[in-house]
Amino acid sequence: MSGKQPKPVHQMSVSEFEKMFPNEDACCAYLVERRWPDGVRCPRCGAENPHKNPTRPWSWQCYQCAPASSYRFSHLAGTIFENTNKPLREWYRVIHLMLTSKKGISALQVMRYMGFGSYKTAWEMCHKIRTALVEDVKQLGGIVEVDETFVGGLAKNRHIDKRGKGGGTGGIGSGKTPVVGAVKRKGNVIARVVENVTSATLEAFVHEAVSNKVSLLCTDQWGGYKKLGKEYPHGVVDHSKGQYVVGSIHTQTIEGFWSIFKRGIVGSFHKVSRKYMHLYVAEFQFRYNNRSNTDIFGQAIKGC
Repeated sequence: MSGKQPKPVHQMSVSEFEKMFPNEDACCAYLVERRWPDGVRCPRCGAENPHKNPTRPWSWQCYQCAPASSYRFSHLAGTIFENTNKPLREWYRVIHLMLTSKKGISALQVMRYMGFGSYKTAWEMCHKIRTALVEDVKQLGGIVEVDETFVGGLAKNRHIDKRGKGGGTGGIGSGKTPVVGAVKRKGNVIARVVENVTSATLEAFVHEAVSNKVSLLCTDQWGGYKKLGKEYPHGVVDHSKGQYVVGSIHTQTIEGFWSIFKRGIVGSFHKVSRKYMHLYVAEFQFRYNNRSNTDIFGQAIKGC
């Protein structure tokens, strides 16, 4: 396929990070600005202009939801940083590492890079950050590609008591975790971990992720997509017949996303349990959807 490659978007470098966040106060100020761009509000009742606590920095008191004693809160209240024993600056470093690593960075790498004494600390921090990266994406329109993939090892390679029951159509018994995704060309991606890739499951995902005003819905020949032609302008490429591009019909964009995702799972994380797979999917989805965002770090902090 021809066409110019998009110009790379500049992301915050390490030197720029050091300049922007020289100390803890700078990190606190940045969080407050991102969290309350129109002024501090009470996280409990939403009241505007709470009373600044003169004796404690980055702390306020709200007399609206607690007139007698006041509700005291800090800039960390209700965020993933609440009750943490790590300074914000270290959290920011980990977030920066995760956002600038195209294929992700493992908790073991984070532990070594940050000098943490515990793998559990790094693992919990990374998972909390992934939770903050979960985003609500509007339904996709225009030309949309839908495809499924399977992540994990073969059932025959697992211990017999861990193979699960059943199988078929990529269920748990197959030893792999099914993930389905939809991407608007030159736009956003929406990906979800699903139980299986039956027609009912795939149709429910498409109804949730894709606008009914889509101009073209592209899939491969998998039988689970057959009924979509009744509701959407549906184009199919049959890989079994050697078809990969038929005019405007192809699934190369979503397959490119799967390629990045799988290289990350295999190369950076090595293995991911089904229980936490949705968090890794959310991380890769966030990075992909903010690939043209020069302030991806600020967007991530806003979600924290």
